[in-house]
Amino acid sequence: MERYDVAIVGAGPAGSTAAYRLARARARVLLIDKARFPRDKPCGGGLTTRAVRQLPFSVEPVVEDRITRTRCRLRYGPKIERQSPRVLCLMTQRRRLDSFLVEQAVAAGAEFRDGVHVTIDSESELRVDGEPVEVGALIGADGANGITARTLGLGGAIVNGVALEGNLPYEELPPDAWHGLLVLELGVVPGGYGWIFPKGEHVNVGVGGWAHQGPQLRRHLRTLCEHYGIDSRQLSDLRGHRLPMRRPGTVLARGRALVIGDAAGAIDPVSGDGIYEAFVTARLAAEQTLALLEGAAETLEPYEAAVRRELDPLASAGWSAKVALDRYPRAVFAVMRLPITWRVIEKLLLGEVSHPGETRGASRRAMQLIETLARLARRPRAAVA
Repeated sequence: MERYDVAIVGAGPAGSTAAYRLARARARVLLIDKARFPRDKPCGGGLTTRAVRQLPFSVEPVVEDRITRTRCRLRYGPKIERQSPRVLCLMTQRRRLDSFLVEQAVAAGAEFRDGVHVTIDSESELRVDGEPVEVGALIGADGANGITARTLGLGGAIVNGVALEGNLPYEELPPDAWHGLLVLELGVVPGGYGWIFPKGEHVNVGVGGWAHQGPQLRRHLRTLCEHYGIDSRQLSDLRGHRLPMRRPGTVLARGRALVIGDAAGAIDPVSGDGIYEAFVTARLAAEQTLALLEGAAETLEPYEAAVRRELDPLASAGWSAKVALDRYPRAVFAVMRLPITWRVIEKLLLGEVSHPGETRGASRRAMQLIETLARLARRPRAAVA
């Protein structure tokens, strides 16, 4: 029987980054994925500066665009345009990013097997293409539809969103300065928004919202395209995906097993972005797994408390913004128009503050306005603003 210190099921951003960190610490790491790499994943492909700051290496080889400008509109009407002197977000494609992250993990010493079938027998035993493997710890990084959490009784208390996206070459777009520009359409999908993200040779166009909006997403996407003079029939690589968002009852670790990234529901509720959370949970998982392997901890369960300490304040603010935007879109948009609000958003994207509650003065008061709207929205029969 093969023996490894750690097996990581799923080689997305969370899994590969955890594998890199553990391998660099000289752990024997087996990184596994059912897909054959390189493979693509439905995702807007944005790496906020705060997310990139979580990585112990540069992602420059896979960067396709740099976002310094944002354009937000409310229900295809009034708009807000802002520009930053610094890069707020790097744009890439998951096919390129995930392959690059796997390469870093392998270079650090992890063993990678792709295109394999995995069966989880317990937190210390699994089978890879039918062959038994014994491990000292098991990390589930196999996403919203993965087997690890389900098999080991982890996860739960997950609220799902849904998204639908496609790609369009620049030559098919109406003339505009798309490079360096992130476009958001707010209030057009319940529980979400529409977007246009620039890449190297195309833009990514998509919509996302609450899970019950799934049957309506094609209509929402057509409407978004129409407002930008895009023929939705020209979109290629059209695909949908779930957005798992954790709630307080989500179980993230038990015994010698834990879940990270999408498998843990670690997605920002208001933006639907999970790359930052993937990198954070990967770092925390690697730290706790090393403590277990070195005998400094008896289980991986302290990982759950570490995740909550680091991510709960941001997630709580995200849920408030999501609920408030859903119920009072005009009021939230009015708050977003304030220059002080943009400064908060900018600091969040840059990683200069970890959550809105760290802001002070007028910026903090603007965030409190959104929190107040969220509290009103949660009340039964709340009056419409």
